[in-house]
Amino acid sequence: MKKINDVIGSFLHLMLLAVSVLLFASCSQKIVSTGKTAAEIMGDPNYQAISYGGYRELSRDIQPTIPQLKEDMKILSAMGIKLVRTYNVHYDEAANLLEAISQLKKDDPEFEMYIMLGAWIDCKNAFTKLPDRIRNEESPENKKEISRAVELTQQYPDIVKIIAVGNEAMVHWAWEYYVEPGIILKWVKYLQKLKKVGDLPEDLWITSSDNFASWGGGGSEYHLEELNELIRSVDYISMHTYPMHDTHYNPDFWGVPEEEEGLSDMEKTDAAMLRARDYAIDQYESVVAYMQSLGVDKPVHIGETGWATQSDGFYGHDGSRACDEYKSAVYHDLMRKWTNSKGITCFYFEAFDEQWKDAANPEGSENHFGLINLQSQAKYTLWDMVDAGVFDGLTRDGKPITKTFDGDKAAMMQEVKVPPTAKEISERK
Repeated sequence: MKKINDVIGSFLHLMLLAVSVLLFASCSQKIVSTGKTAAEIMGDPNYQAISYGGYRELSRDIQPTIPQLKEDMKILSAMGIKLVRTYNVHYDEAANLLEAISQLKKDDPEFEMYIMLGAWIDCKNAFTKLPDRIRNEESPENKKEISRAVELTQQYPDIVKIIAVGNEAMVHWAWEYYVEPGIILKWVKYLQKLKKVGDLPEDLWITSSDNFASWGGGGSEYHLEELNELIRSVDYISMHTYPMHDTHYNPDFWGVPEEEEGLSDMEKTDAAMLRARDYAIDQYESVVAYMQSLGVDKPVHIGETGWATQSDGFYGHDGSRACDEYKSAVYHDLMRKWTNSKGITCFYFEAFDEQWKDAANPEGSENHFGLINLQSQAKYTLWDMVDAGVFDGLTRDGKPITKTFDGDKAAMMQEVKVPPTAKEISERK
């Protein structure tokens, strides 16, 4: 009997040892990405990038459905987009988008779409009625955002190729929520550690996406040691540039200078748009210069740039006269041509109009940055694609993709106003 018990005991010991080995192996198994890596995608003009929000309604309380998200991804794929940027994970949209892309890939193994997954970061007391925003302390929601971003990346390592910690979270004009760079740095280093221990794919890229000034390209008030350490810690810099906004706030490049007043209206407008592109290039190069001044050499890509097609405020006909479909298309094409030629990924802002952004003001510029409007109409930027049949057979919310202005360019050009003269701009200051 003792021998039988010894045999049984030995058997049980071996079984427990085997189970322990299996548990250890499963717990220590590294998260590995499949398909293209961020290093292969970023800077490759065959992988065009765009900022994306799938919200159709006046409030984000109404989330886009997985079928709606699949519709949108098919449209973007037809446009040549293969890299999409999102902004937060506390709504269902990001998780549903990843599932939508996963389903599309299962249906068609040739389907390619990758994600730059945004984790929203706030300071303490952000978006509250409390009198003070505490910039060097963070919202308790930040930890939840980061944890959820990690979970989604682990679940979809074939799709998520980049995590961006915060969006315009360090720029001082983001008054309601901006934080000091140390808070962004904390979470970037945390994610980099997860890569080292195998809890995230080692080829996942970590960054923060922010205004050019926040990356050192502006005033010295941003040149903090925590920012310098952040620049050393990210895998690449994701910087934003918005000449359209600066047609009001810093219009030195805008308008019609005296020496151009004899040009035709079209020539004046085109010349202003070239200056707008050059203004964006200057901001990009200012970030590169600051990075290199620290002895750092890593990729710098454009996390956001865009041009609204409508405004009843600073950028409309009573303001800088910047917003219409013609100028938007010219800026888009100029920026795509420049970034493609330089190996810079440009997340153009944005794919579709979203009316929740300025819900109380339908004509507000924030509602009109999309290349496709809420009536499933392609704006002037994409008219050639409509003509080429790129969208044939595709719909958005049951509507085929057609052209704004019924494709009547002359009618569209009636909305285009020549930028103000330099003298007019000077008199407004």
